[in-house]
Amino acid sequence: MKRIVLGISAGISLVLFLILFLVSGRLGRGQISQTEAERWSDQKNVSQVSCFFTTNARITLDTLEDLEHSIDNDLADNGIMPDPEKPGARLWIDAYSASGEITLTTDRATVSAEAIGVGGEFFQFHPLPLLYGYYFPADDVMTDYCVIDQDAAWQLFGSSNVVGMTVYISGIPHMITGVVKRGDSRLEKAAGLDKTLVYVSYETLNGLGYSRGLNHYEIVMPNPVSGFAANYIKDKLGYSEKESEVVENTARYSFLSGVKRIAKFGTRSMQNKAIIYPYWENVARGYEDYLTAAILLELIFLGYAVLVISGLLIYWWRHKNWTVSDVWHIVVDKLERLGEKLRAKRLEVMSQLRKSK
Repeated sequence: MKRIVLGISAGISLVLFLILFLVSGRLGRGQISQTEAERWSDQKNVSQVSCFFTTNARITLDTLEDLEHSIDNDLADNGIMPDPEKPGARLWIDAYSASGEITLTTDRATVSAEAIGVGGEFFQFHPLPLLYGYYFPADDVMTDYCVIDQDAAWQLFGSSNVVGMTVYISGIPHMITGVVKRGDSRLEKAAGLDKTLVYVSYETLNGLGYSRGLNHYEIVMPNPVSGFAANYIKDKLGYSEKESEVVENTARYSFLSGVKRIAKFGTRSMQNKAIIYPYWENVARGYEDYLTAAILLELIFLGYAVLVISGLLIYWWRHKNWTVSDVWHIVVDKLERLGEKLRAKRLEVMSQLRKSK
C-alpha cells in the first residue's frame, strides 16, 4: 500500500512538473519584446541580442553606424551569406533608442511626458498594441512623427482617436501616426509604465527634448553556433562590463537559463552598473524572476518524482523472482515460436499457389 501511495504521488509530481514546464515556456514566448528572432526567422538560426549602456559609455550614432557597416563583411568572412533565391533579403535588423522627456503642446493643453526616442526597426522589435493608426516608418527621412499612448491623447485632445492630429514640440509640428494602449499590469507599472509615454524619433528627442543618452541597442542576426551573436556584438562594441550589459534575449527564458539564475540567487539583484533599463527590459527581468521561481518548483517536483520512481525500480529489481537469463530464454523462445509460425505461413501460401496452378 505504501508503495502504491508513493507511486501515485510521484505521478502527480511528474504531472505538476510538466504543467509548470509548459506554462513557463508559454509565458516566456509571450514576452513580445524578447521574441523578434522567432518572428524574423523560423529556422532557429538567428538570435536577438540587446545592449544597454551607461551614460559614461557615450555611445553615438557614429558608433552604431560603424558597427552596422562591419556586420555584413564579418558575416561574409564567416561564410554567412544571404539566400541567393531571395533577392534583397536581409540577414539582420537592428534598432536603437534613448529615454528622456519631452513636452507636447496643442491648442487645448500642454503635456510633459516621458519619451522614447527611437531609430532603426524599433517597432519591429516592440510591436506595441495599437488602438488607432500605425507606427511611423523607421527609414523615413522625415522625423516629424510621433506615437502617443491613450493617456497623452486624452490630455491633449480629450479623445483617443487622434491619428493625423498635430502636436507641437518646441514649436515644431509633429503628426500623430498612432495611439497605443499602455500596459497596466502590476509588473508593467513597476517597470516604468505608470506615466504618460510618447514615442518620437531619436532626432526629435535629442534635438527638441531632454535625452538621457543613446543607451539601448538591439539586433537580430545570424547565430550559427550558440553565443556567436552576443559575443560578436560585445566584442565589436568594445565597451567594458562596467559600461555596458549585453543580453541574449532568445534563450533568456529557457529552462537551462532559469537553472543558471537559481545558482546566482541572492547576487543577481545586485547592480553595480549605472544603467537605467528601459521599461521593456525591466518587465523582462521581472518575468525572469517569476520564471526562476517556477523553475525551482519544477526541479523540486521533477526531483521528487525521479527519486521515488528510482526507489521503486530499485525495490522491484531487488525483489524480483526472475533473472536476466530467464528473460533471455523467454525472449529467445518467443522469437523461435514466431519464426516457426512465419515459416508455416509461408509454406501454406506456397502450397496454395501450387494447387492453383
